[in-house]
Parts: sequence; structure tokens; C-alpha cells
Amino acid sequence: MDIQESPAGKTLKSPKGYHAFIPNPLPPEIEWDKAVLNALSRADFLLGKLACEGSKIPNPHLLIRSFITREAVLSSKIEGTQSTIGEVLAHNAGIPVKNNPDDLQEVQNYITVLEHARERLKTLPISLRLIRELHEILMQGVRGAHATPGEFRKSQNWIGPSGCTLNTAKFIPPPPEELMSCLGGLESFLHDRQLPPLIHIALCHYQFEAIHPFLDGNGRIGRLLIILLLIEQRMLPSPLLYVSAFFEATRDEYYRQLYRVSSKGSWKEWLIYFLSGIAVQSEDTLSRVERINELLNKWKLKVASGRSETPVKIVSLFAKNPFLTIRNISDELKVAYSTAERGVKKLEKERIIHLTDNSKRDKVYCATDILSILEEPTKINATPED
Repeated sequence: MDIQESPAGKTLKSPKGYHAFIPNPLPPEIEWDKAVLNALSRADFLLGKLACEGSKIPNPHLLIRSFITREAVLSSKIEGTQSTIGEVLAHNAGIPVKNNPDDLQEVQNYITVLEHARERLKTLPISLRLIRELHEILMQGVRGAHATPGEFRKSQNWIGPSGCTLNTAKFIPPPPEELMSCLGGLESFLHDRQLPPLIHIALCHYQFEAIHPFLDGNGRIGRLLIILLLIEQRMLPSPLLYVSAFFEATRDEYYRQLYRVSSKGSWKEWLIYFLSGIAVQSEDTLSRVERINELLNKWKLKVASGRSETPVKIVSLFAKNPFLTIRNISDELKVAYSTAERGVKKLEKERIIHLTDNSKRDKVYCATDILSILEEPTKINATPED
């Protein structure tokens, strides 16, 4: 079916000959069949299990930082950056890494946006105002910074292979004169709470991507929207679930499912795919959290003997970032450099950490077992049905 005949929206022909797609307002008619209900039930169950276990995590803010970094790397990777999780964590610990500084800055901006958004949600609901605010932070000082950070586009954009034009693009979002009408409808639906939360979030993500309101950064902001809606709707006690890993692991299918909604109105298939992602990532995150906590508890027992509590406290810091310097530890724990150094030596003796950078300025240590857990690729057990 040609997109011009799509039941999910309408197209407008421009004077230049291309057809721009305008998605219908949400919500669509949803086919509540067995496949959708089973996918929703499984996603709800596993997300609830993660929420339950997440509420038991001691000092969740430490783990959240490393998971935020993982999300930032994988969401940015979908857009073409090459930075790895280890490189970004090492860079944040002050280790020089051989990587494109633009890639590192894009990932760092995403981390900044996520942390800023978590704070803003305490006082400001998800809205067009907040979305513009987050986009402005995301695009500062990186490739695409010319693309009016924090402003909705005033010119036509398009989606397709590198080098394509408006006349050869696979998908052309709403024209600028229709943009605010589409965004107004999306903002109203963002506050609609009549559908099950995960269905609501899946619809919002598709709609944002179909509208493509910015000249650049739409993918990252659209995936960030999923996280923010999970937090706002209190689906999790802390933001541990990030779906970008699933989208990255199934990138071709992700784009195919989004396009099929626009071209064929394949809402059922999109919902099943999205809910599968929530389920997979809930299990994935739970597994990583449990294994990291097991390591931390084992290590704390190893270094707990003695009068100083510093070694035990240092162990916890490696959940926040598996790369740390003695200066990092000294500043974080507010202890003397010599005290931090003695604690690090104890962890090194127990082979919990090892030296990775022996610079005279500041030695860098790594908890490689934690880094390995964070860098593991997402395992996809099944491919969603067509």
C-alpha cells in the first residue's frame, strides 16, 4: 500500500511534487486481540517485577548513573555515533580516549538531558515546552547545533538514505504550516490517561517520530520521551528501564515498524513490537541489576574487615562508574587522598579492581566485572511477528 492511501493519516502534495504525511490524531482504533493482550500482559508483568526489585536496590542513584550512560550511548548509536559505553565511562572519569570528540559530546549531552529531565519532571509535566527545553540542551555544541536548538522547525525535513532528497526520501513528515496543529494534538494526548500506560507510551512515541518536529535530534528526543512517560506515569520507582538497547539491537525492524504504521496503519504490529521491547528490556535490566548487586555485596564482604569503612564505600562508587581515580574517590567520599589511596590498594589486592592508566597525574582503576555487565549486548530471544 502506498503511503498516500494510508489509513493512519493523509498526505499533502507540495508545489514541488513531493507528498508530506500528516498522521491522524491519537488514539487510533486498537484491535484488542489475543496477541496484543498477551504482549501487554507480559510487558506489564515484567515491568512490575523490575519496579518491585528496583525499589529494593540500596542507593539506586549510584546504579542509575551507569544505566543512564548506557542508554545515552545506545540511543546515540542509533543515530550514527561510534562511542562505546566503556569509552564514555572512561572519558567521564578523566581518561583520554581515542574517539571522535563530537561523538563523546553528543552522548554527554544526552546524559545531561536525561538528568535535567528527571529534575524538571518534579515541577513541570511533559509538554511541548519541556520537549523544546530538552532539545536545546541536547543540541548544544554538537553536530546539528545549526539546526535551531530548542525550536520547532520552520522548514521541511525528510527521512531516507544518506544523500536522498525530498523527491527521493522514504518518508516526509508534516509540512511546517501543519506542524503546530499536529504537535498541539500530541500534547493533548500526552496528558490523556484513558489507555493502559504502555499502550499510551507506544502511541506517543510513534506520533512524535511521525511528526519529526525538529530539524535534527528527533530520534533521541522521541526515545527520551518513553523514559519520561514511564517516570511520569509512575511505572517505575526510579528510571532504570531504557528501551534504546532493544531498538538498537533490532534497528532495521524498529524503523520498519514505524514506517508500517504510517504506510499501512499497522498499529497492532507496532504495539506488539514495542511491548516486546519493554518486556525484553525489563528482563535485561533486572538481570544486570541483580548481577551488579551480587558483585557489590561479595566485594563488600571481602573488604569489610578492619577499622576503616572507606573500602566498603569505595566498592559502592564503582556501581556509579566502573572507572575511577583516587582523586574521584577522595572528592566523592570527602576523605583525604591518602585514605582513598589505602582503600583502593585494598580493593586492588582483592582483585576487585585493576589499574588501567598509570599516569603520574592520577591513576585510573577499573572494576572490569561491572563494565562487562554494562557492555553486554541486549539478547533478543524472539523476533516480533509481522
